[in-house]
Amino acid sequence: MNTIGMKVLKFGGTSVGSAQRMQEVAKLINDGERKIVVLSAMSGTTNTLVEISDYLYKKNPEGANEIINRLEAKYRKHIDELYATSEYRQKGWDLVKSHFDLIRSYTKDLFTLFEEKVILAQGELISTGMMNYYLQECGVNAVLLPALEFMRTDKNAEPDPVYIKEKLQMQLELHPDADIYITQGFICRNAYGEIDNLQRGGSDYTASLIGAAVQASEIQIWTDIDGMHNNDPRIVDKTSPVRHLQFEEAAELAYFGAKILHPTCIQPAKYANIPVRLLNTMDPQAEGTLICNDTEKGRIKAVAAKDNITAIKIKSSRMLLAYGFLRKVFEIFESYQTSIDMICTSEVGVSVSIDNVKHLNEILDDLKKYGTVTVDRDMCIVCVVGDLDWENLGFEAKALDAMRDIPVRMISYGGSNYNISFLIRECDKKAALQSLSKALFNEG
Repeated sequence: MNTIGMKVLKFGGTSVGSAQRMQEVAKLINDGERKIVVLSAMSGTTNTLVEISDYLYKKNPEGANEIINRLEAKYRKHIDELYATSEYRQKGWDLVKSHFDLIRSYTKDLFTLFEEKVILAQGELISTGMMNYYLQECGVNAVLLPALEFMRTDKNAEPDPVYIKEKLQMQLELHPDADIYITQGFICRNAYGEIDNLQRGGSDYTASLIGAAVQASEIQIWTDIDGMHNNDPRIVDKTSPVRHLQFEEAAELAYFGAKILHPTCIQPAKYANIPVRLLNTMDPQAEGTLICNDTEKGRIKAVAAKDNITAIKIKSSRMLLAYGFLRKVFEIFESYQTSIDMICTSEVGVSVSIDNVKHLNEILDDLKKYGTVTVDRDMCIVCVVGDLDWENLGFEAKALDAMRDIPVRMISYGGSNYNISFLIRECDKKAALQSLSKALFNEG
């Protein structure tokens, strides 16, 4: 069966967060084109399922049951609002009941991580079941593709693209005449066949993996925001959506705070050379953001910020002659599974920044063997993203000039062709973002 050129559309939790939203999504996807549609759980559901699991870990089945009943009642209300006919309303009630009965069955026995993963998968299974029934009620030739039959991770908990492609093709061939294929985001099986998930942000990952597997013409990520903006709209007035990003620019922005995408999620699309388009369910006509492998030469695209950063400086007079110094420093961070965001070195020391302070005290203790250690807390990384190849004259000067009134603790430039990063105090973030907007985009 030829799936090449089909589009893959993913809708997030807020896009399917109510009966009305589901109906709007159904209208949007029913445009006569064959496509695969990936759905998240209805907004708020996954967090509630985590809460239920928490009660079960604490051996409090009464607390869990109270939340289960409340969530089920909410779903029954969604069902009543979603379907027009008693036949499909009944199907919807039966669907919801079967999933909640399964969740309730876990309140009786031993509760482990394995059971929690099963409970967390129910949100996506319910939302896709509801959407599939609604499309059928509307007379659409829709089919449910069970993600647990084809989405799988290997022994390193990384997606297994060969398995995914083969099994997905088999599922599609079971229904060659369907117009719309609905499947679950986020959930998968692991290498041992157990129900698992692709971590948070996993629905985007699912869409990207499916897109690569079927050689889609485009992957569309539908959320409740109009694409990626060139600055944080909560801090800077008059930001505008970025119409075009190169994959690495998008990954930099996603990593540094643009919450709309998880950096890992678009990798499969990047390698398969499939464009990813970010669109807004609330404003379907808006152009959104197109992410692909083409770089727009000579353009600074956006500014993003990442909070809760801690800077650590290790100064050592012995470093000058010690060629193993950096390795020793990095091994300490590695041994505590703490990744480094920024790094700057000089003859007498090295400064790094981290966002995970879980093992900060142990890290500092170990670093003191090699030099004098100082720590700056409540810091923030501001990054400027665009075509920042070092041969482009004046771009870094523009960004530096915008930061002239702000104390900068570290600057990182040259690690990538798409990014300059500044480490500043969190209290200076607002001034920095506004000043950069003014200097780079004449906004704010």
